[in-house]
Amino acid sequence: MSARPSRSLTMVAGLVAALVLGAGLGAFAVALLDEGSMVVREVTVESPEPVSDDALSVGALYRRASRGVVEITAVSEPGVGGARTRAQGSGFVYDREGHVITNQHVIDGTSSISVVFPNGRSYPARLVGEDRSTDLAVLKVDAPRRLLVPLPLGDSSAVAVGDPVFALGSPFGLEGTITSGIVSALGRRITAPNRFTISNTIQTDAAVNHGNSGGPLLDRRGRVIGVNAQIESESGGSDGVGFAIPSNTVRSIVSQLVRTGRVEHAYLGVEMTAVPEGVAVTEVRPDTPAEDAGLRAATGSEIVDGEQRPVGGDVIVAFDGARIESPADLQAAVDSKRPGDTVSLTVLRNGRRVTVEVTLAVRE
Repeated sequence: MSARPSRSLTMVAGLVAALVLGAGLGAFAVALLDEGSMVVREVTVESPEPVSDDALSVGALYRRASRGVVEITAVSEPGVGGARTRAQGSGFVYDREGHVITNQHVIDGTSSISVVFPNGRSYPARLVGEDRSTDLAVLKVDAPRRLLVPLPLGDSSAVAVGDPVFALGSPFGLEGTITSGIVSALGRRITAPNRFTISNTIQTDAAVNHGNSGGPLLDRRGRVIGVNAQIESESGGSDGVGFAIPSNTVRSIVSQLVRTGRVEHAYLGVEMTAVPEGVAVTEVRPDTPAEDAGLRAATGSEIVDGEQRPVGGDVIVAFDGARIESPADLQAAVDSKRPGDTVSLTVLRNGRRVTVEVTLAVRE
């Protein structure tokens, strides 16, 4: 189940170096590392400070959080002519066992992954698990324990518009960079690598650029409230509109990936759009639970109060008795279930309220 986005967004993993760049990538390719001249610096990494409920100065927040932020370099599988590309992104330490969180698109299709810590030391990492539906991935790195400084996950449901936030990462390969801004909006929807919708993302005006992908968005207490994932930009650079996957989604997905290496999402199988009554079904995908349950897609559209609205199909108004007012509501309701669960949908059909039982499937 997904809703089509109204604007195109850009994932913010940066291309470090490439022997061959595909069409459309050259405008955003930046030479970030000279492999023959990398300098490794050794610094002392202190033990993490306890997290308090007090707001931190930007300097104190940086000193605490930057020790848990890493740079990630991923080398692709050989392409045409044996050429490889190297993608650069960011990530952060999840636990003392060496699990590192980043975006799935940073490591997608790669054959080798390296994690660089704040002291400049690089260690090979293996992929524990990835989830294209939420653009999250978990890596495992065998680094000295003194370098593994986990960043605490906050509660993204407690975030409010206007809250100060801070993005840490390696934009354009400039490791250890912090930018600041506010929460510009909540409840945004962005498109995952597999074209499904990621709901309830956090919009921020903190500068986020290529290479920030997978890095943390922090509140003023140094807690991770999101994972920076995409920007909206006509130029390809930061225009002050960035999007982060909320920490409550991260907590749920990462715990599953660490435990089993995979995530199963419940799936309904409709395209939809908001209407005053609820959510209109604009398409029922074939061979899906929605088709099996007999949900009906719109057959046309009409202009109502100056707006074009779908007609002739079902309008979903409730999910297991809970009111549905938007596509985000329906997406969240489905996401709260497991594949194989049977749910009750209340729909408006030909002017009547009808109850439809649907058994959810696994999203592929």
